[in-house]
Amino acid sequence: MSHTYVIGFPSIGEKRELKFALENYWSGNTDFSSVEKIASELKARHWRYQKEAGIDFISINDFSLYDNMLDTAVMLGAVPERFRGLENEALYFAMARGNDQAVAMEMTKWFNTNYHYIVPELSTSDSYVLNAQKIVTEYKEAKEQGITPKINLIGPITFLGLSKRTDRGDTYELFGKILPLYEQLIKEIAMLDAHVTVQIDEPIFVKDIEPKVLSLIKPCYDALCLAAPNVNIIVSTYFEHAVEAAKVLVHTPVWGIGLDFLCGQENMQVLDLIAKSGKRLIAGVVDGRNIWKNDIKATLLLLEQIAQKIDKEKVILSTSSSLLHTPFTLKYEEKMDKEIKNWLSYAVEKLDELSLLSRCFFNKTLSDTEQNAFDANIAANTSRKTSVRIHDQAVRSRVNSITKTERSGAYEERIALQHAELGYKPLATTTIGSFPQTPQIRQARRQFKNGDIDEAAYTAQMKAYINECVSFQEACGLEVLVHGEPERNDMVEYFAELLKGYGFSENGWVQSYGSRCVKPPFIFGDISRPKPMTVEWSTYAQSLTEKPMKGMLTGPVTILNWSFVRDDLPRSEVSRQIALAICDEVDDLQKAGIKVIQVDEAAFKEGYPLRSENIPEYEAWAVRDFKLAVSSAEKNTQIHTHMCYSEFNDIIRTIEEMDADVISIETARSGNELLKIFAKIGYKQEVGPGVYDIHSPRIPSVEEIVEQIYKLLEVLPKEQLWINPDCGLKTRKWKEVKQSLENMVKAVRIVRKELA
Repeated sequence: MSHTYVIGFPSIGEKRELKFALENYWSGNTDFSSVEKIASELKARHWRYQKEAGIDFISINDFSLYDNMLDTAVMLGAVPERFRGLENEALYFAMARGNDQAVAMEMTKWFNTNYHYIVPELSTSDSYVLNAQKIVTEYKEAKEQGITPKINLIGPITFLGLSKRTDRGDTYELFGKILPLYEQLIKEIAMLDAHVTVQIDEPIFVKDIEPKVLSLIKPCYDALCLAAPNVNIIVSTYFEHAVEAAKVLVHTPVWGIGLDFLCGQENMQVLDLIAKSGKRLIAGVVDGRNIWKNDIKATLLLLEQIAQKIDKEKVILSTSSSLLHTPFTLKYEEKMDKEIKNWLSYAVEKLDELSLLSRCFFNKTLSDTEQNAFDANIAANTSRKTSVRIHDQAVRSRVNSITKTERSGAYEERIALQHAELGYKPLATTTIGSFPQTPQIRQARRQFKNGDIDEAAYTAQMKAYINECVSFQEACGLEVLVHGEPERNDMVEYFAELLKGYGFSENGWVQSYGSRCVKPPFIFGDISRPKPMTVEWSTYAQSLTEKPMKGMLTGPVTILNWSFVRDDLPRSEVSRQIALAICDEVDDLQKAGIKVIQVDEAAFKEGYPLRSENIPEYEAWAVRDFKLAVSSAEKNTQIHTHMCYSEFNDIIRTIEEMDADVISIETARSGNELLKIFAKIGYKQEVGPGVYDIHSPRIPSVEEIVEQIYKLLEVLPKEQLWINPDCGLKTRKWKEVKQSLENMVKAVRIVRKELA
């Protein structure tokens, strides 16, 4: 019997091999064959790791050169008109990244994770044609490696639900066009082997599911299961419960149903139905989203509860989601504190946890090695629960004695004081904060961290960069400046390194999008701020200019959402501890003469629960903690915030309640659509909609930006608008940045003159 199952595995490689191969290719240093070679090596290695760990169900088609939703769009022939005429890798990467002739496709967050997917663009007038070559090739590659794999697909209902129509219509109206392609795909897959297992991911089922979507499930999976009798179809869900969908799926011929029992405890409600249907249950019990070692004793108790409803032989033990969301392996964490490292488990280590769970659950006799591993697991979890490093009574006492929870003064009073203080014009120009991280800057940070250069040498290099950055902004004509953040490796990790209660990895990289990887820190204990974190850099930058210099902070909710968070304390309590630390930093900055402070909440939206009944609780503490973080700001200190990839229609009132003086948002790939909701509700605070897309290497022309500004002016008056790029510039090249910002400033001058 097959008992162990992995939803999906990271693509990027244990040393980010795919990232570097892609970036060398994009830079023109290598040809595409070098990317293909690295990809083949990585797939073979990843399959081998899973096979050696004893995993029974190993995936293909979970590996992607950029993104699985993009792969699916290409597979279905869903290619926007502006990219037609391109082929193969030129087409693929143009859709993801844009080119000189066409802007990239929109990108947004994958449910409530920090992974970004490419949003397919669909049209009723388009014809779609299947191309299954990637799947066929990978299946054959796996077979050559001695693997009989399952094939991962993004399901047709999720694909439609996460796509957008170019005419803004309902994507589900295209179900009749898309489903036949999936039926054709299943028939082609059926020819690959005598028996094939196909995992069809339908995470859209864990959201509030509309009746019209629910009504598609049975006809969809009846059709797909009947397409080929030798294909076993598993419908996989994750990140929340999928009770409504599961109640329908049990009445279809699917072979198995995958449910997340860590984030969706309500899934216990459908076990009787699954048992009655005779289907396999793929039970997600090893965390695919967090890094803490599995508590095997506790997990076995959960599995015994499941086994009271379902025959053990019908249960397959699985990760709760794809391991894409966790770092690759602890193998290279050579400098990490040994006690803390013993509490952790990355993707490769989770494979061993699954195997050990399987041995324990299915009543198999443990070998001496397995018994030692089981005992070590118990000891590690006990150590973490009892460690004195976890609890800080001073932090708990301060949280319990908070009196001032928000800043003084109504917005109208504050903004009048700020205009008098800062004296900026309508359509004020600024950037979101970060400037390009050059190889020299990264090297200096690395050398300082490794002890190869002293603090004086390091500080001199950082200040030289800040000098250059401020000088460029002055020459360019920007009006509210930033110091460029050369000292920051990451907008969360930088702060985490200066906060007590955080841990860090050397190689804990996780894919964010394409070749972009992040290295989230992890919260293991109570959080406090031993000393100021940014004041020295911001005040130095302010000393170089008469123009306002923004102090740059990351907000408490984003620090929380972009960290791996301890699971022994409610997230709301952890967030409040972080908010107090940021509150102290805001106060220190303004006392040092910084009059504009940006508290970024780039990840505010992605922390939203997937089910509407859980949203009010999250909004309440998330808004509470943003307001607490800026509660020390005086009325004449201008508070900015920045938000990424947000569909604001459903949270605009929540944003309003946050009460920032200025909010900047990403709108460059969506025209002025996002902005319309601000006008619709009568939003009174100032707004900085992004006027060009920083996720693409293309340089926008002056004319493009002028056109974009006029689109914004169709929605909001000039007095309410700031002009800025749509996100930070850390990942771009200086050449692109300088030309783009110069064009942005020229465009503003043109518009101001025309409006005057």
